[in-house]
Parts: sequence; C-alpha cells; structure tokens
Amino acid sequence: MLRFIIRRLLGIIPIFLGVIIVSFALMQMAPGGPEAAIQGQQRRLTNEQVDSWLARWCLQREDDLGALALEFGGWAGILNCRNQGSEMLFSEQGGLNFLPAFMGGGDNGLLHGDLGNSTNTGRSVQEMIGERVPGTLMLTITALVTWVSVAVAVGVYAAVRRYSLFDHGMTFFSYVFYSLPTFWLGLMLIFLFGPLLGWLPTGGVVNPRDWPAFGSPQFWSAAGERPLDAFLDIGRHLILPVTTLVAVNIAADSRFVRASMLDALGQDYVRTARAKGLATRVVVGKHAFRNALLPLVTNVALSLPFLFSGAVVTETIFSWPGMGRMFIEALGNRDYFLLMGILLVTSMIILLANLVADVVYGVVDPRIRYD
Repeated sequence: MLRFIIRRLLGIIPIFLGVIIVSFALMQMAPGGPEAAIQGQQRRLTNEQVDSWLARWCLQREDDLGALALEFGGWAGILNCRNQGSEMLFSEQGGLNFLPAFMGGGDNGLLHGDLGNSTNTGRSVQEMIGERVPGTLMLTITALVTWVSVAVAVGVYAAVRRYSLFDHGMTFFSYVFYSLPTFWLGLMLIFLFGPLLGWLPTGGVVNPRDWPAFGSPQFWSAAGERPLDAFLDIGRHLILPVTTLVAVNIAADSRFVRASMLDALGQDYVRTARAKGLATRVVVGKHAFRNALLPLVTNVALSLPFLFSGAVVTETIFSWPGMGRMFIEALGNRDYFLLMGILLVTSMIILLANLVADVVYGVVDPRIRYD
C-alpha cells in the first residue's frame, strides 16, 4: 500500500504540471491581463511601484509567444525577471533560479511558494487563500460527510425495504431534489428559514454581533475561550449552505446505493449467507454492504470536483467566506494572480481526494491489493 501511495503521489506531479500550464493558458486567453489590471491601480500606486511590479513578473514585454513563455517562467519561478537575456536563468545569489533559496536559487514564483500579489488589494495571494481555506474546508468536509452518510443510510434502508412506503417516498423526494438547481434551492431555503420563519441564519459563518470576523486572529482567540459556543454558532450557520450543497448529491447517490445494494443482495454469496442462518444485519452489513460500497466510492471520487464547483455558488449565495466566493470576487476584479492561486489549490485538493478514494478501495474490499 505504501509503495502504491508513493507511486500515485509521483504520478500527481505531471498531472499537476498539466493543470498549471492549462490554467495559465486559460488566464492568458481572458481579456486584458495582469499588466492591465495592475496599471488600472495607478490611482493608488506610484508609477515606480507599477513598473517594479511588472518587472518582477516579466510583464514589461511585447505580447507574443516569447513574451508568454517568459511570463510563465517568471510566474513558475524558473526565471528571474529582474535580469535580462540568458542571465534570467540565474538568481540574485548566482545559482539557477529554479533551485531552492538555500542552494542559491531565487525567491519568486510557484516553485518557491510565491504565488504573487493580488492586483486588486496588493496582498500576498498565499495569505489571502490561507484566510479562506478554513471556511471552504469546513463547508465541503461537513457537506461530504453529510452527503455520504445520508445517501448510504437512505439507499441501504430503501434496498432492504424494497417497495415499502419508505422506498416509494424516498424515490419521489430523490427525483424532486435531483431536478432542483442549486442556486434556486439556496434562495428558497434563505427565504423560508430566514425572513419567513426566522429559524436559521442565512449568511456568514458566525453571528457578527457575538464574534470577531471569522478567520481573524481575534476570532480564533475568542473561539479558544468559548469553544462550545463557537461550535454551536458555526453549526447553525452551516445547516442551510450544507443542505443546499448536498441535496442533489444525496438524491442521486441514495438511488445509486439502492441499486448497488439490490444487486449485491441478489448475489449467490448473500443467498448462501442467508441459508446458513446468519442474522439479517450480518448479511446486509458484512456481506452485501461492503461490495455495494465500491461503486459509491468511485462515484463520490468523480463527484468531488462538482462539490467544489457547487461551493462557488453556495458560498456566494450564503456570503460564506471561502475560496469559492473569493474566486467570484477575483473574477469580477480580473485579479489574475489570485485566480491562478485558487485554481491551483483547488486542483491539488481534488487530486489528493482522488488518491484517498483509491486507498479507500483497499480498505473497503480486501480482495483489492496494491503491489
């Protein structure tokens, strides 16, 4: 298993490199560019600051393929844009620029952990993403656990109680929720539980009257002093966005689990287990369920990108301070460096999640061995 994980981690490298190149190319195809965005900030920045920023990222060049290659090299950290010509391969310390700083390399670009600065705020992209990652992970992990738990429980019970009132009822609700657009469902939940009933908060992560801004040092300090209060407040704010995010997935995967369980319950080994006199819970839980779970693992792994893309809409609707909402804001501001940073972080999370899904295969089904 360890060798398999190492091989998969090494295999992620060329995939991630492809994501970097494609993302950079897509950003270049967008109208304007980072140079236009930073030049649009001249009311807040001096000409010297603008020129320095453009020079640091190889943006003071003609718009051709050679210039794009230089710009990519500077953003990736392969080239040192402060130098000219062949000297761009070398850092200020004299070593090859792509090497780590302690080996004489440079300090700019992706290879050195520098994703640049926001063209809208001037802040470090890493710092801005770091502030939003906890919010996105909190929302998506809660949604994922809720999604899988409810879909599995409903699907298994519907299969065991086939054609029962519960099965027919869940079939009806599954088709209804599967047909609902995420943004419309979110807006309806806000209207129903907010202005109409007033039962649940409809925006943010915590009550701003009781807590400092979520993600700030002051918030974490206050949450450390009152952890239970913070947990309950965040939990109340999670209910509506999580419901919006997973309703469609639960509707689809509960039917998927039901079909897998029905197929497993009809297999010879299950009939043999029943003939041996084993209890129903043992037959269902030990023999049928583990085999029915494999297709679900595949389906969840393939659906993870849609979970993150759905978070973009959900975070925007519920004013949730996560990377999805920040992506929409950066898109509106044409903040190219921030957009690239969010795309790379999200891509890496999805790649690692698919690796976890492959590992789960071996845990769920002992017949699967990774040599």
